[in-house]
Amino acid sequence: MADEEVLAGGGVDHVVRADEEVLTGGGVNHVVRVGSTVRRPVGAWTPAVHALLGHLRARGFTGAPRAHGIDGEGREILDFVPGDVPGYPLPEWASTDDALVAVGVLLRDYHDATLGFPADPDFSWYFPPVGPAEVICHGDAATYNCVFRDGLPVAFIDFDTAHPGPRIWDVAYAAYRFVSLSDPRHEGVGSWPVAEQARRLRLFADAYGLGDADRRALPSTARARLEHLVRHMYDRAAAGDEAFAGHIARGDDRFYHADMAHLDRCEAAFRSALVSR
Repeated sequence: MADEEVLAGGGVDHVVRADEEVLTGGGVNHVVRVGSTVRRPVGAWTPAVHALLGHLRARGFTGAPRAHGIDGEGREILDFVPGDVPGYPLPEWASTDDALVAVGVLLRDYHDATLGFPADPDFSWYFPPVGPAEVICHGDAATYNCVFRDGLPVAFIDFDTAHPGPRIWDVAYAAYRFVSLSDPRHEGVGSWPVAEQARRLRLFADAYGLGDADRRALPSTARARLEHLVRHMYDRAAAGDEAFAGHIARGDDRFYHADMAHLDRCEAAFRSALVSR
């Protein structure tokens, strides 16, 4: 195969053509770039996601890729969004106050752009809807799903986990990832001392324009999101998903349990920072 290369990953051999560039970082899906497009595996949720991306574009929201259907190999075709997607530990440019404020604004703009999205009962979502369905949550609004240019976030990518839900369900997880709210004792994460986490959390909530009730709920909702994440990891691993089994084998579940305990310890301090006048 002069113009093809076989890559092994996740228990599956992937044939990569000469015109394809493998995009790394996600650790779950096999994703390649072909020119100005990205090709990704499809799922039962793909029609709903493509409808959502079309709705966002019609509403004038440019912080997400456009969908261009399915290619001849059964993969979805999306815009390639140029820029930098930070990994861990986060680079300094992805952790500035300016970047944090900008992502709060970007997430608010995204949520507002989802308003009016038609609630088609035939749509399937990767995650079940969460009530009250105020917006369409991204479902994994995190640094590794955010494209930066010149040190500022410009777009979210990987909308597979999108699903209807309350704003706070998305905001709390984004705060966990972007603020970040990890236990400062973790090595290799670059998390902040608690006082700085609290200050950054307030900055993020203010940038988003979060309401009072959601501010009070944010710390406990962030913990609930981590519980949801760990439960999903176990469910997928039990179903034979080798990628998620690998995450558990390297200790990701223990990492998140430690962060749940951190959120429990700091809940009062975080809530006070969020609601103080």
